[in-house]
Amino acid sequence: MKKILIAMLAATVLWQVNAAETTWLTDLPKAQAQAKAENKIVLLDFTGSDWCGWCIKFRKEVLDTPEFQAYAAKNVVLVELDFPNKKVQSADLKRPMPR
Repeated sequence: MKKILIAMLAATVLWQVNAAETTWLTDLPKAQAQAKAENKIVLLDFTGSDWCGWCIKFRKEVLDTPEFQAYAAKNVVLVELDFPNKKVQSADLKRPMPR
């Protein structure tokens, strides 16, 4: 019985961590509008997701942690600006940003 309760508690905690996962936007003007409406700041993550070792390490050790995600959900609007070498991106993501 004790093992079942511990397993249920662990499953609940993992579900809550996954449910609190942050959403990364790719459209800066939309992110700026959302941040203004929610009275938050915008955090830009310039990354090379398939080639930059430090970017991958930063995501794994900081951005993907439950502590950062809890902070981000309350305080920031996240924008990922990815510059991959091999990963295919849509034409919409490749288009220049309006000035």
